[in-house]
Amino acid sequence: MGVGKSTVGQLLAERLGVVYRDTDDDIVAAEGRTIAEIFVDDGEPAFRAIEKRTVHTALAEHRGVLALGGGAILDADTRALLAGHRVVYLSMDVEEAVKRTGLNVARPLLAVNPRKQWRELMEARRHLYEEVATAVVPTDGRTPEEVTQAALDALELKEA
Repeated sequence: MGVGKSTVGQLLAERLGVVYRDTDDDIVAAEGRTIAEIFVDDGEPAFRAIEKRTVHTALAEHRGVLALGGGAILDADTRALLAGHRVVYLSMDVEEAVKRTGLNVARPLLAVNPRKQWRELMEARRHLYEEVATAVVPTDGRTPEEVTQAALDALELKEA
């Protein structure tokens, strides 16, 4: 959350000459409501089911840069599908998250005690991110352009 996946994803797509897509945007467009609203109205399990379908569809049909929501990797089937793709895990620590988001934006999983919840989420998810990652790119103290270049370098990709 707040790691810059949308910004870096768009920059990466531009530099590679491919199309950018974000599964969170797909969900919002298909559902006609925000992710926070889905969480509040239907609960996390319902959201995760929607997310799983959306990610699987996007992986099957999209050939450019695809950004996934932070919880997409919680699903074992999704992690298995990602095994056949180049995956960049954009990492950051809690202090950087505070700087970037203030941890006070509308994030349903961070509603109470955001710093503590962010740390707990990362402790629970980090090994899953690392499991699917082809490359881990730290974002702390870096500009989006620097992160994009680091991702290109890590994946050994050439610009279009």
